[in-house]
Amino acid sequence: MAQPKEPEMKRSRFTEDQIIGILKEHEAGISVADLCRKHGVSDATVYKWKAKYGGMDVSNVTCVACLYSIHERAAGLSPILVDHLWIEMFRGART
Repeated sequence: MAQPKEPEMKRSRFTEDQIIGILKEHEAGISVADLCRKHGVSDATVYKWKAKYGGMDVSNVTCVACLYSIHERAAGLSPILVDHLWIEMFRGART
């Protein structure tokens, strides 16, 4: 008998870079209502993005993604290998 598929998470229409760009528009003085009309999202979505990404720029989001990646890859590895992963990931993030 075939296993039922697990439901997949809904993918965002916007990348993290685009979300940060939208939040930068808000910081520049555009009202939330105008942003919602322009980008086709609700005001709750904008405020949720602001809570999650507020004050970040694209490089910060990249570093956070690196940290999540390291955490996932490091599960069950020796501490020496974890240290090596940290070094390699941060070398790649700086270039």
